[in-house]
Amino acid sequence: MTLRRVVFVLVSGFVGVLLIAPSPAIAKPLAAPTPPGYWLAGADGGVFSFNAPFYGSGALHPGAPGPCSFTPQSPSTLNSSFGCTAVAATPSGNGYWLLNGFRQGFPFGQAGPSTGCTSLNGANGMWTGIASSATGAGYWAVSSNGGVLGCGDVTPPFGGVASLPLNGQVVGMAATPDSKGYWLVAADGGLFAFGDAAFLGSMGGQPLNAPIVGIAPTPDGKGYWLAASDGGVFSFGDAQFAGSMGGTRLNAPVVGIAPTPDGKGYWLAAADGGVFSFGTAPFEGSMAGTALAGPIIGMATFRASVPG
Repeated sequence: MTLRRVVFVLVSGFVGVLLIAPSPAIAKPLAAPTPPGYWLAGADGGVFSFNAPFYGSGALHPGAPGPCSFTPQSPSTLNSSFGCTAVAATPSGNGYWLLNGFRQGFPFGQAGPSTGCTSLNGANGMWTGIASSATGAGYWAVSSNGGVLGCGDVTPPFGGVASLPLNGQVVGMAATPDSKGYWLVAADGGLFAFGDAAFLGSMGGQPLNAPIVGIAPTPDGKGYWLAASDGGVFSFGDAQFAGSMGGTRLNAPVVGIAPTPDGKGYWLAAADGGVFSFGTAPFEGSMAGTALAGPIIGMATFRASVPG
């Protein structure tokens, strides 16, 4: 009994000391960076966000036509059912652009507005690729025959390939980090570099199991990946090959590729909304197995920042 009282007194005294002593400052652990996310865009103008902010989709104003609808103007032979054909995010992640087949780029979030567009530079056919300027206040777009259009604060187009005989239609484009250059990629794997974009190799002239559908640059602009519709991935420059879906049976063809901010991974997006992750790219979700109003036509990276 005595022992119990002694222990009680000692413990009580110890607790009392803890209660009245000044509390030492406790350092809070640094907030972990938020994993990067991505957007998927559909041909109908639908946008699906995964660990990325949703800035809107569809009609820009109630009752207005959707961003993927357009009325072809003579001599254009485009069919308005082409809808949206490409998506591009602003480098800061504060918005994105949807491009329709008639060359109109529609801004969401803090992207744009798109004003002061240059001439069409010989463009013909459907518009298939878009790339944001460094500030997000402008963009370039490319047509299937290689004509390049510049809008907003981008430096006037450095050139296109509309005057060249192409073995495959141009299917995509990507800008360099400083927006002083860009790459165009064609379905046969041919690659064309303009401005300060370096030519680091291509699949042009190489036998392909499936056509190329997209290009994604590394953060420093010293490398890029090309993606094919069968899920094959080809790396050039300092782009690291982290895997592919080549040789794997897919429910729908791959339609786009997007890089991780650290340049050590990438995502592939399929027309049915499926997403495949490689390297440091985290899988944040997909639209696979979900009924879609229109097929997915591309994806864009959300570059997250460290929370305050």
